[in-house]
Amino acid sequence: MKRHEYRDSEPVRGMALALSAFGVLCVCGLLAQAVVRLTPLALEPLTAELPLWQLGLYVAWVVFNAYAEGYRAFQLRFCPRVVSRALYLGRHPRALWLILALPFCMSLFHSTRRQKIVSWTFVIVIVLVVIAVRSLPQPWRGIIDGGVVIGLGWGILSLLVIYVRAVVSGREPVTVDIPLSDPEPVT
Repeated sequence: MKRHEYRDSEPVRGMALALSAFGVLCVCGLLAQAVVRLTPLALEPLTAELPLWQLGLYVAWVVFNAYAEGYRAFQLRFCPRVVSRALYLGRHPRALWLILALPFCMSLFHSTRRQKIVSWTFVIVIVLVVIAVRSLPQPWRGIIDGGVVIGLGWGILSLLVIYVRAVVSGREPVTVDIPLSDPEPVT
């Protein structure tokens, strides 16, 4: 199946709706925490008198991140997978999966081997980049954080829109990263 396919599904109601919303909100909370923490640092260079070339670099970086991180990475790849896995979590609740809803929805476990490798590699790379960027002086850290804040904000908005659309329309994103040996949905 293609990455951007949608399929008709059973309406999500009751406990399944609450559990799937919990999974989506866990991921939104993680992203929002980063946005809140990084926004003051991202705005700091804008309050200083930046040379025109640095201001141009700031704007270009923000636009690039809106497209690359926000649209391509979050809206087209990450968010549909999170929504699909959250809906799956709502329909197939297990105590451990609910306790670990955040890593479950991020495909860090109970996914195909390939997806686990991709997800864990992504998390490790992000942690290493965060450590490296923390050591940069302003305005460079603020320029990088400005793009990250835009990308994460786009990701949060995309995640919520895709989830609400899936719940309201009954058309959910297709994901192929859940192993096939799973139980039937809880009714």
